[in-house]
Amino acid sequence: MEKILKEYYLISEIAKLFGISTDALRNYEKLGLLTPKRSTSGYRLFSLKDLYKLNIIRELRQLDFSLPEIKNYLAELSVESTLALLTKEQQLLEQKRALLDAQLAQVTEQKQQLVEYGKIHTGKYQLKNLSARACVQITEHITRDEEMDFVIKKLQQKHEAKLSSFASLQIGAFLSLAELKQGRTNVYHTVFFVLPESVEEKDFELLSGTYVSTFYRGSYEQNAQEVANLYAYCHEQRLEILGEPFELYRIDNRQTATEAEFLTELQLHVRKTGTT
Repeated sequence: MEKILKEYYLISEIAKLFGISTDALRNYEKLGLLTPKRSTSGYRLFSLKDLYKLNIIRELRQLDFSLPEIKNYLAELSVESTLALLTKEQQLLEQKRALLDAQLAQVTEQKQQLVEYGKIHTGKYQLKNLSARACVQITEHITRDEEMDFVIKKLQQKHEAKLSSFASLQIGAFLSLAELKQGRTNVYHTVFFVLPESVEEKDFELLSGTYVSTFYRGSYEQNAQEVANLYAYCHEQRLEILGEPFELYRIDNRQTATEAEFLTELQLHVRKTGTT
């Protein structure tokens, strides 16, 4: 009967079989995880025992076990050590599942938001009663879209340890009123991120209270006129202005390359005249 399995395999055969580089196999040998024999010609010969070990190494590496941890496990292989390893492996898999569940929920929410943003009517005004929103910020004088993208990236890098997903961040910017009044559009003095509730550190808060909200689509060059319209609405409705207008980027170049699809929300903190 023909022998199905060989007793020994060359390093090139093992690399092809496992989809791993020969350099990685040499490194495993150097660290003592694998112990191939040598042929009379000096070629490495891997046994079936090495294949068994390599299966374990690959599985544990996928779970982010370090090579020293794997070496210790292989050196002290027993039912007790395997149970301990399986317990740790179970914990790691549960952590990965929790992370995947959180990421799935985040993606689902982003999809739902995009659908809802597509239904929004622009040019209308709404009073929103909002809770305080913790934010981090960076102060820069911004006059071009390219500068805005650069400043956003700087702010992201500064706080990336506590911000899990850039795609889901609520990004905003305070408009430069002085320059808007001079007819200059798309000019800002501060960029900020609204933080998730789980993040405690902050630079400032968007205060709780009533905000006038309106939306516009397309180019940011419209914002001077949109702000003028917003102030006119507040005057008509006898609303006392308590802060500076700011934009929130609901759909921007993170979601589309088509400028006409951009959706921007303008908000302004106000109080009804005569209220305290």
